[in-house]
Amino acid sequence: MQKDIFSTFQESYQKGVFTVPTTFYFSIDDIRKTVLLDTESCRVEDGKTIEEADCICKTNAVMFSRIWNDGYRPGIMDFMGGAIKSNAPQLLQQLLTAFGK
Repeated sequence: MQKDIFSTFQESYQKGVFTVPTTFYFSIDDIRKTVLLDTESCRVEDGKTIEEADCICKTNAVMFSRIWNDGYRPGIMDFMGGAIKSNAPQLLQQLLTAFGK
């Protein structure tokens, strides 16, 4: 299911939300994806294709699906409790905005 979500990224990306090139690395259970965003485009690559991402997000498939499909917005306890691990939670919010979420 998560692979299907990533396959929709390019077509649903709202240009202009990210004004500087920004990279995301997702580790969702056994799925690894790198997402590269800039003012005009979105590119999704399999695996970890960059040395250091601006934002790393590690979670499980259930949590990712809740956020993406059900509109759940994680709170501080989701991060503090380890359900979501990220070095830049504020970029995750911007990412959701970039995809109309």
